[in-house]
Amino acid sequence: MSVIRVPEADAAGWRCAACDEPLVMRPVELEYLDALFNVELPTCPQCNRVFISEELALGKMHQVEQLLEDK
Repeated sequence: MSVIRVPEADAAGWRCAACDEPLVMRPVELEYLDALFNVELPTCPQCNRVFISEELALGKMHQVEQLLEDK
């Protein structure tokens, strides 16, 4: 499975609230309605928490959810 690179996702300037580590772009496996997606998202290199911006959640991710639900 290939990794989806999301242009809106950017780790620049973001730090993990728990670890205070700078976020880095890493492939993350997301699951929705039994569908798996590998998406490159800002992630903490220490605790592996993933940051999903409001713009991404309400934009591209919402569109994908709608497409999957309509099937």
